[in-house]
Amino acid sequence: MQTFLLEGCIDSVASAAAAERGGADRLEVCADLPVGGTTVRPSVFRQIRALVKIPLRVLIRPRFGDFLFEEVQIREMEEDIRTLKDLGADGVVIGALRPDGTLDTAVMERLILAAGGLPVTLHRAFDMTRDSMEALETAVGLGVDTILTSGQRDVCTEGIDLLKALQEQAAGRIHVMCGSGVRADNIEELARTTGIRCFHMSGSKTRASGMVYRNPKVHMGLKDLSEYEIRESDEGQFRQAAAILGKLYG
Repeated sequence: MQTFLLEGCIDSVASAAAAERGGADRLEVCADLPVGGTTVRPSVFRQIRALVKIPLRVLIRPRFGDFLFEEVQIREMEEDIRTLKDLGADGVVIGALRPDGTLDTAVMERLILAAGGLPVTLHRAFDMTRDSMEALETAVGLGVDTILTSGQRDVCTEGIDLLKALQEQAAGRIHVMCGSGVRADNIEELARTTGIRCFHMSGSKTRASGMVYRNPKVHMGLKDLSEYEIRESDEGQFRQAAAILGKLYG
């Protein structure tokens, strides 16, 4: 039986195919990765579901920004969960916070109920909680099976101490999955140092847009993001990471 998990974080059909070919065991399907991910469009999910054979969990996040949601957004998330479940999602990736930085258990329970028994990942809303140890226990109580975390830092290599502590606290009751900055060249160190065996990576590379004419005076979105760079998952990076985990854990 496989004793590790490599999850690909993808936001396109091309990335889904590349991650599966490279050896990803599961995918988190979303949209808009450059802003942390939002809910995938059903049309894109249908194409991915038809193309890949590995399990698909879907990110449920109605907008960029914080994790304090209004009632209309909660209803939107419930509907998205039911829609994507009907289209073949194998699990959901959710999270909601109260203003005081604790997990909003009432909202989480509503989303879990909408998922109708599908496995649940608590996404990186966890990294914005005021007390990570308390949040882990709350997640266990809710029946969440996986917590995606960088150790409450921008990148996981800076959160190693907390990641190790969370893995020890979890004690097999819930999977702690390391994400944000996981690469083939650091995954072995992360695994050995933290004891974590679940990893989440985009394995992305950048290719240039095919646009010849480019208007430098206009930005369609955030000024730090170029309209003329396209990021997609790289099969080779997944292949390297999968090989390293296979060597470590068999």
